[in-house]
Amino acid sequence: MKPKTLYLAFCFIGVLLPYSEFVPWVLQHGLNFRLLIHELFANRIGAFFGIDVLVSAIVLLRFIRVESARLDVHAGWLAMLGTLTVGVSLGLPLFLYLRERRLDKIGERDTADAQL
Repeated sequence: MKPKTLYLAFCFIGVLLPYSEFVPWVLQHGLNFRLLIHELFANRIGAFFGIDVLVSAIVLLRFIRVESARLDVHAGWLAMLGTLTVGVSLGLPLFLYLRERRLDKIGERDTADAQL
């Protein structure tokens, strides 16, 4: 399986799995951000995962900015939006998918230039 296809599959998994837990919680409690933060940091292991994901998201947002500029990935903002609305589980595979698409286009252009 090509990396691009695998990354796209991970995008769907990265939305479905987290939201399969989040949506029922929201249906039960509503958009109660105070309760969300309280439950996330209710114990040390929850805090560990919460902080880990927060740091990962910050690093990912920076990585997306740098790599989007370096490779001229125009849709990098979609991966940033995915990170902010769903999380790293969507933002990372989405950006890797967009990056692979861009690298494929660069490779095609280089191949065409070499044939001339």
